[in-house]
Amino acid sequence: MTLAPSYDPQSFESRLYARWEASGVFAPQGDGPAYSILLPPPNVTGTLHMGHAFQHTLQDALVRYHRMRGYRTLWQVGSDHAGIATEMVVARNLGREGRGETRDSLGREGFVAKVWEWKAESGGTIERQMRRLGASGDWSRSVFTMDEGPSRAVAEAFVRLYDEGLIYRGQRLVNWDPVLKTAISDLEVVSEEEDGHLWSIRYPLADGSGEVVVATTRPETMLGDTAVMVHPDDERYAHLVGKTVRLPLTGREIPVIADAYVDREFGTGVVKVTPAHDFNDYAVGQRHGLPLINVFTPEAKVTGDVPEAYRGLDRFEARQAVLADLEAGGFLVETKAHKLQVPRGDRTGQVIEPYLTDQWFVRMDELARRGLARVENGDVRFVPPNWLGTYRHWLENIQDWCISRQLWWGHRIPAWFGDDGSVYVGRDLDEARARAAEAGYRGELRQDADVLETWFSSALWPFSTMGWPDADAMAERGFDAFVPSSVLVTGFDIIFFWVARMIMMTDKLVGEVPFRDVYITGLVRDKDGQKMSKSKGNILDPIDIIDGIALEDLVAKRTTGLMKPKDAPKIEKATRKEFPDGIAAHGADPLRFTMAALAGPGRDIKFDLGRAEGYKNFCNKLWNAARFVLMNTDGARFAGAPQPRTDAERWILARLDRAAAEAAEHFAAYRFDLLAQGLYEFAWNAFCDWFVELAKPALNGEDAAAAESTRHTLLYVLEALLRLLHPLVPFVTEELWGHVAPRLGVDAQTISLQRYPQAGDIDVAGFAAAEADVEWLRQMVSAVRRVRSELGVSPARQVELLVQGAAAQDAARIARFASQLAFLLRLSGIRELAGDPPPSAAAVVGELRLFVPLEGLVDLDAERARLDKELKRVDAEIAKCNAKLGNATFVANAPAAVVEQERARLADWTAQREGLAAQRGRL
Repeated sequence: MTLAPSYDPQSFESRLYARWEASGVFAPQGDGPAYSILLPPPNVTGTLHMGHAFQHTLQDALVRYHRMRGYRTLWQVGSDHAGIATEMVVARNLGREGRGETRDSLGREGFVAKVWEWKAESGGTIERQMRRLGASGDWSRSVFTMDEGPSRAVAEAFVRLYDEGLIYRGQRLVNWDPVLKTAISDLEVVSEEEDGHLWSIRYPLADGSGEVVVATTRPETMLGDTAVMVHPDDERYAHLVGKTVRLPLTGREIPVIADAYVDREFGTGVVKVTPAHDFNDYAVGQRHGLPLINVFTPEAKVTGDVPEAYRGLDRFEARQAVLADLEAGGFLVETKAHKLQVPRGDRTGQVIEPYLTDQWFVRMDELARRGLARVENGDVRFVPPNWLGTYRHWLENIQDWCISRQLWWGHRIPAWFGDDGSVYVGRDLDEARARAAEAGYRGELRQDADVLETWFSSALWPFSTMGWPDADAMAERGFDAFVPSSVLVTGFDIIFFWVARMIMMTDKLVGEVPFRDVYITGLVRDKDGQKMSKSKGNILDPIDIIDGIALEDLVAKRTTGLMKPKDAPKIEKATRKEFPDGIAAHGADPLRFTMAALAGPGRDIKFDLGRAEGYKNFCNKLWNAARFVLMNTDGARFAGAPQPRTDAERWILARLDRAAAEAAEHFAAYRFDLLAQGLYEFAWNAFCDWFVELAKPALNGEDAAAAESTRHTLLYVLEALLRLLHPLVPFVTEELWGHVAPRLGVDAQTISLQRYPQAGDIDVAGFAAAEADVEWLRQMVSAVRRVRSELGVSPARQVELLVQGAAAQDAARIARFASQLAFLLRLSGIRELAGDPPPSAAAVVGELRLFVPLEGLVDLDAERARLDKELKRVDAEIAKCNAKLGNATFVANAPAAVVEQERARLADWTAQREGLAAQRGRL
């Protein structure tokens, strides 16, 4: 036997993955039904984080399971160009190189060339890390959103939507990052409560008849006010509606309007309206036809028709200048502390400015209506179904989608402008020129400098990865087979930004849905339920859990590059306390099993490294059980299913059949937590503990036929167990399977392409009696072992077992299993007791009372204390049963079988108590 003496994942995981990938087992193969999953494309700048590890584990489990079931399986992998993030990374790297190069000095073409260089060198980090996790994606088909095929799809989609009037260019308010100088999506804005101020400012009525006091948290934007606003039902100000006020510091007259948007309880009940610098004010401005006055540059400096003193000031410098001038002019009434939600860009940490610019938009009304219908009619199914409400709410309240970004890295918008301001959209310059000529324009054309936001190309992911719109490429990549894909596994946080848009765009451009199921996962949090983030210093790197990391390296990783460097000492202290020895290497399988075990339906999960340690022990348990089987089957060769000769064999084969049936149910329902729990219990308890123990009497007995049959069953069940576990723990199962399978006549290179076990693979009809008998045997062994353990009797010491109250079935079982009981319990003998027992340690199995004579074994006082403790335990169980059965709601609503089971439990515990009480009385 060449199997290593202990479980050491570092010695085989990388070797096995290289073999899988080189042999092409991850590619679609065979003629079975198609099954496919789209990998949500991680950013090319990214590294594997715990959320990735969680979702990739679940996706890989599904892919491996269906591959083993004979499906033509594809896990379509790839990465996203991540416009903003990548520009930032490359620009930062240029600064570190010390050659004086910057984004602006290189110019657009030079900078984009630098990005491609960086992508070639560093852009595949996350795909390499996914391999370390065991992800069985078809890497030969990996797609990058800036590849030629997806880029062609982006241009095609833009032109088609533009030609139908669904894409337009217009001036609208957007989220604007003044550092990046680009619009950003809502997903890239993080709003958190911060300390601020609420300023009350006096706005005099233009006719001199009085004034109103306006409350605001952003006094610098008053330079762009175009109205003040009150609630239409606010009697305090009803007489002012229709009048005008004179805007302090500027002298402009602006109207007093009434709108139900006003919160009468906020501040004074009068608010300023700045439509060009606030999203809610913009909506008010549209309703009332107010002008939009933009007073900021793209860098958030003051500009435009404002007093000369403020021009060129940064917005926060302007705030202080405005406040000083308001106070000097007698306009500032009050300043008080105020908590407010401040929107910041998740990349730069800068306060986001609502900003009025010319952008490209997609009209969403009709697309949203169709997208909602596709889900409502069952074409797409959400799991868990409660997320359908979230999806519906967003689509029913959708706004037009801003798809342009003021960046250089990305898909450049396929639109060209003439010198007269005309615009011509085309798949390329030649098509744009042809359209311009058709319209009568003969001048030069210049392409729009903006690029499309990343979510636009990501929305096309389900079909751009499959060759669309090129017919030959679609046929080559299996478009008809793999669109729609089978399931999308993703987090709830991008239902709006990605899931909904994929459904709408696939429906519009392809006439299909992108996927049949959407399995929504929760977020991975730390063991205390806190969101993992670099700023909190509580991140865990999956690769560090797999391969281990020294304490000093872990501290450096958590404290380097913090947005708030002052937090570093606190984070270092917490890290040293939590991981005084760093993080030991666990291997990929324990991490994967942990992720699956925690994957309850739609819930956030609290990741505790202790769970991974526990599942490392599980892998070690499996390893040791395999060593036992291999040592006891050395030289053996078997074929086909075993013909069991012992009840223990029949019992484990019935349990195997049930485990396979339950695994299929859990995979179908996406209940990875129940799948992991069921396989864990079967592997650890049923096989590794009990069947290995129950096999020993046969292996060491005189019945050669029973010994040979038991060897066959040990190998057969272990091999099937490895296949059951393979989708969750692929490495350890592959390594062990390579040693086990040849002894069953299986001549194959990998477990990955073996058939997944299913209920009915072996005929277990007629095994029910054996199951019941072995369950009785397990209870007997457990009861006596518990007694021996509590008494502190050495496992090697022989004891006598006295039995009393044996019914006919118990007596028959004792006779049948006498040799097994003697072997497993180190019994000198089993004797039926007619009268009162001598001083003994007692246990009860059903109505059968068991006694282990204490003479020469233990201290009688200690045994009295043990029995008192056992009586308390049994009383507690009886109280639980009585509480349930005394609950009228439980009795009325629970299934009849459940109620009857509870009554049977009560009867069993009551019988046990009677036996224990009698024994205690004798002592």
